[in-house]
Amino acid sequence: MCRLFGLHAGPRPVRATFWLVDAPDSLSAQSRREPDGAGIGTFDTAGRARVAKQPLAAWEDHAFAREARDLKSTTFLAHVRYASTGALTMANTHPFEQDGRLFAHNGVLHGLDHLDQRLNELGVMDLVLGQSDSERLFALITAETRLAGGDVGTGIAEAINWVARELPVFSLNFILTTATDIWALRYPATHELYVLERQASASAPLDARSHRIRSKSTELSRSPHVLFATEPMDSNPGWRPMASGELVHVGRDLSVDSTVSMPKAPSHLLTLADLEPTAAASQQP
Repeated sequence: MCRLFGLHAGPRPVRATFWLVDAPDSLSAQSRREPDGAGIGTFDTAGRARVAKQPLAAWEDHAFAREARDLKSTTFLAHVRYASTGALTMANTHPFEQDGRLFAHNGVLHGLDHLDQRLNELGVMDLVLGQSDSERLFALITAETRLAGGDVGTGIAEAINWVARELPVFSLNFILTTATDIWALRYPATHELYVLERQASASAPLDARSHRIRSKSTELSRSPHVLFATEPMDSNPGWRPMASGELVHVGRDLSVDSTVSMPKAPSHLLTLADLEPTAAASQQP
């Protein structure tokens, strides 16, 4: 199953040394189990998005290793891909960038011909460079955000409500970031997504672990920050599972807002039995 990781550290860029290469359970090591691509997205001091990704297991990619060793940003987005839709190409590797925003997704949706028709109607089909359902979902959110005058929360709600009404859905969990904000959605209850609001600690260095994604940063531990992950990454009791349909927004000042405004379930909820074998394998916990 694809793994998601998002981090917001507030208004000032910080170093969050993601253990992508050298740690015993680095993102590189995870890619031996999730072999179809890996990527990490950050923002520079001018707020411009920067993405380092390859359609390779991270452990095979020396350039990815060099890029990922020591990045500084206000927000971070990492993804390890187990492909469900689309070939193993750069265009299908997460995170995706559109309108200066970054996006990573874990799940499956069907009815891509119908979705493409909708994207053409909205004039954003040119944003889709690959074959993945994830990039198409992002393009729909981008289109609705443009229609909402740049209001990302409204764009997400409009896009997800349309998908839930019109398309067969297995899971739509995602994280979307800018240099100043993060949005994370869990929908429906198929896969879990967790959030942790971590306070600053002068004495305890951050040592967040998972059998999927692991990161460590002494500098970051001294600053408050908000984390999103596919599963709890350490024993901190503050980790909580997001509710089905819950959209969490973290602002520049680390203010956290939560809404549950999606339908209780998609009109056509897919099960593993409805998926092609490759897609079904990609969605196993």
